[in-house]
Amino acid sequence: MLLLVLLSGCRGLTSKEPPIHVNPNMDTQNKYKPYRASDFFADKRDMRPRVEGTVARGQLKEDDHFYRGMVDGQLAKTLPSQLTVDKVFLEKGREKFNIYCAPCHSQVGDGNGMVGRKLPIRPTTFYSDYMYNQPVGHFYNVISDGIRSMPSYKFQISKEEDRWAIVAYIRALQFSQNPDLKSLAVISSSKSF
Repeated sequence: MLLLVLLSGCRGLTSKEPPIHVNPNMDTQNKYKPYRASDFFADKRDMRPRVEGTVARGQLKEDDHFYRGMVDGQLAKTLPSQLTVDKVFLEKGREKFNIYCAPCHSQVGDGNGMVGRKLPIRPTTFYSDYMYNQPVGHFYNVISDGIRSMPSYKFQISKEEDRWAIVAYIRALQFSQNPDLKSLAVISSSKSF
């Protein structure tokens, strides 16, 4: 009978009494929470601002060529040296292009995608003389920062390598529509898209 009484106390019955705390300081720790007031800091905020001049670990993006598509303050004319342009790289570019770019620019890059046809300002075709003459840094910057009515895609395509893969694929599309000797020489030279 005593055993039944003890077991009935362990069946999830609720109590109006507060729980017994063997070590109460574990429940009432002093800690900072976002957007709460603090008596400790002079500005009365728990959230601390970033220290000026510091960069979070892994966030120092010094290589302007790879991270911003710029070389000596000018748009990059070549792909970054740390990238290997091969079939896998171009396939990744094709996949990302078809996901993010083709709805407006179409899968062939002529600016006649399903969404693009309905926009008041038509998306750019990659086959104009102007676009053929743009350096690869231009395409990278447009993907990253947007241009005119095209928004930035740096949050959707957060990996810089994926953006460069799209750029390489755009160049491959351009070469497929205008395979002249000059473009073939560019393809065969090392990393010179």
